[in-house]
Amino acid sequence: MKKRIVVLGATGSIGESAMRVVRALPDHLEIVGLSGRHNTEALLQLAREFPSAALCTGDEASAAILQQHLPDRIITHGAAGLKLLATLPAADLVLIAIVGTAGLRPALRALEAGKDLAVASKEILVMAGEEVMATALRTGRRVLPVDSEHNAIFQCLEGRDPSTVKRLILTCSGGPFRTSDKEELALVQPEQALQHPTWSMGRKISIDSATLFNKGLEMIEARWLFGIPMEKIDIVIHPQSIVHSMVEFVDGSILAQLGSTDMALPIQFALTYPERIAGPCAPLDLAALGRLDFETPRLDLFPSINLARRAGTAGGTLPAVLNAANEAAVEAFLEGRISFPGIWKNVEQAMESVPFVEHPSLDQLVTADRAARESVRN
Repeated sequence: MKKRIVVLGATGSIGESAMRVVRALPDHLEIVGLSGRHNTEALLQLAREFPSAALCTGDEASAAILQQHLPDRIITHGAAGLKLLATLPAADLVLIAIVGTAGLRPALRALEAGKDLAVASKEILVMAGEEVMATALRTGRRVLPVDSEHNAIFQCLEGRDPSTVKRLILTCSGGPFRTSDKEELALVQPEQALQHPTWSMGRKISIDSATLFNKGLEMIEARWLFGIPMEKIDIVIHPQSIVHSMVEFVDGSILAQLGSTDMALPIQFALTYPERIAGPCAPLDLAALGRLDFETPRLDLFPSINLARRAGTAGGTLPAVLNAANEAAVEAFLEGRISFPGIWKNVEQAMESVPFVEHPSLDQLVTADRAARESVRN
């Protein structure tokens, strides 16, 4: 029986990889819903390829354009449209591949509607991990990680007693400035920061990889996904990006998951779980690689990891503030309004200035998110 999938963020880089997986596994996966914010042409092409899919776009005008071409299709738009797709009766699983926090409410609605969740947008769990995982527990649904690092840990932990885990080890390529000094970092331009050494990704996550904020956010995400305290989550630099992450157990054993640098691999695992199926990803040739290197991250030059550890340990609204301030600071850097080190400085300033709430409601998290963005803009 085919698993029926909704992809929120189908026209982005994760969405494109998800489409590769679906095309490669037509006997196992079926698309029943697709969203794309502004890329109307790309969404129209996907709609023609997947004629059973309900559609959601960013605004009413682009929805009207799609309706002209597809008069008999379910087409909606905006936040209400995302929630509609997330709760489609036909869907078994919803893949959240929307950049930023826009996927949070659809994610919660999907779980409440009895859908399994595949999460590629780490901001959802950073901002409201406690709420998301509590909802999944209450509804008996799965939250399946799509990030290659968390997907790797999920595979290493499968079927094992959590009390035997000593620590989670998230690997990190180190980004394009792994060997740069402080003076060089001060002069980094956006076009340099967008050149990731091993992965092909969107603009925002490419900058996060350059600042190592992606690793900080992933630490907080792992804390909620796997119920592991922040002090048991570590980072190691691994330039080849072949070991996607590791788990160390109390007896000293370390289990690692290896694979090619192709996002289709963790996406496929999440979409087809608990099955393993031959798919579109090329096998890994270890002999051709020759070597695998590991280094300690330079926390003095890349303070994002310590900022994230602080936010994840404190909990409450602080992870939401860190995430929102980082999004706003990345935008400011890409627009040339702040320097590369200014990203860290703006995030730290927001963490100091936005009022802290220890046990926030969803509305208080949204308020903290807005306040952090405003702090950076000011």
